[in-house]
Parts: sequence; structure tokens; C-alpha cells
Amino acid sequence: MTGLGGKNAERSKGGIHTKALRIIAISVFLALAVHGIAAAGGPFGPPQPIAREAGGLHTAIGYWHQEDRYKNGAEFVTRQDQVYSEAGYGAQNRWDIYGRIGVSNLKIQDTFSSSSPLTTTSNNDFDENWKFFGTLGAKVFYPFSKTFGMGAFVQGSYSFNSLKDDVSGTNGGTPYRAVLSVNDLWDVNFGIGFQATVPYGIRLYAGPYVYYSEATASLSTNVPGLQFSTADTSIKNKTNAGGFAGIDLPLAKGFRMNVEGQCSERFSAGGAITYTY
Repeated sequence: MTGLGGKNAERSKGGIHTKALRIIAISVFLALAVHGIAAAGGPFGPPQPIAREAGGLHTAIGYWHQEDRYKNGAEFVTRQDQVYSEAGYGAQNRWDIYGRIGVSNLKIQDTFSSSSPLTTTSNNDFDENWKFFGTLGAKVFYPFSKTFGMGAFVQGSYSFNSLKDDVSGTNGGTPYRAVLSVNDLWDVNFGIGFQATVPYGIRLYAGPYVYYSEATASLSTNVPGLQFSTADTSIKNKTNAGGFAGIDLPLAKGFRMNVEGQCSERFSAGGAITYTY
């Protein structure tokens, strides 16, 4: 009877593991195949905290390339390359808080495209380089077993600087020069992640997220045919949901490497090297 009970328990555990694997596989599929919008706030990382179980600090350096689509009547594809440093604290394999500081560029396609045949422009795209931004985040994690677990996170980012680029040309034969300013660019993200820890301490994770992002844009001079004017115009992300998936690998003692992708309509990706104290 004891042997039979043990076999049933093993089968039960095996069934739980199979269901968890299915959840992770479905989440990975959603993260890499669903069409929508990619997040702007950088990587979310694995659901399980990076800190040691007894508690402690971690630091990281990372790179993130993100793409998004904003709208204000018209739609604009945006691209950013972010380089950042991170510090955080967590404990008990259950919770973690972290902050990032870094620099980022901003490219917005067709921002200066003219809708008037009387207006010419020197360039179509907005392009600003290397301004400071900051990110704050927190996560909680619940392990179902040594292999599987589930977590939730919240993360927000803010650009500290005004992002600017200029355009020149002629309107009806009269020369002009105008500067477009993008101010108060921010986003907030919330998501749920499923994690599987496989041999050699490798963590695979995936899940859905929702987010909101907004900025204010204004042109220094009104130019007929250009999208923006001297009035402050709010631009927002077009879609509010997506999926993410990643892998977290142990390296030398204390070091780990994280690679992640976020995808809906457009795809964003990046990586980081972390060190746990």
C-alpha cells in the first residue's frame, strides 16, 4: 500500500509539473507570437528575486533595445537604445526591489513628414541622443516547488530630460526652422511571470503584461503641414498589452546573465549581467 501511495504521489507531482510546463509553453508562445506593442520600460527579469535567499544586494549592467508605437491621431514608430546600471535588494526568494539609472536615445519615424505640398522638410525623423532616465521596480515570487514558481511585478520609468530635435525647410518659399520637444516621457508596467528552474540553475520564464506610456510634445513654431504645433500635445502608446519571455543563466560565482524579449506588435530585446553580494 505504501509503495502504491508513493507511485500515486509521484504521478500527482508529475501531473502538476506537466501542467506548469504547459502554462510556461503557452506563455512563451504568447510572448513571441501575439501582435501588439512592445514595452518601453526595459527588461522585467525572472520572477524569482536575484538576491540570495538570506537577503542581500545585487547590481547589474544592461543594454535594452525597445520599439513601440505612439499615437496622437497619427501613429509614430519609436525606437530607443538604453544602457543602464541597476541596484536592488531582496530576500527569502520571495521579494525584490530595484532601481536603474541610465542613458537612452529616442528616434521617432516620420515625425516631420509634411502633409502640405507647400512645405518642405530637411528630415523626416526625430532623433535625440543619450539623455538620462530612471526606473523603479518591485516583484514578489511564490514557488510551487523547487522547479516551478509564479511571480508578479510592477515597474515604472521616467525620462529626466527634455528630448529635442530640429527641422528646417521652406513653407511657400519662406525659410523656417522649428524645434520639437518631447517632455515627461514615462511608462508603468504590471505583469505576471511563470518560471521553471531546469538543470544547472538555469531559469526559464514567460508571461503577459499590461502597460501605459505617455509623453508631451510641442513645436517651437507653427508650420503648416507638420504634425505638431506650439500647443502641448499628448502622445500615448497605441496598445496596452503584450508578452515577455527570457532566460537567466548562472556564470561564475555570484554572476548571472539575463536575456529577455518582449513582443506584441513590435519586438524589443536586451540583456544584463548581474552580480549578487
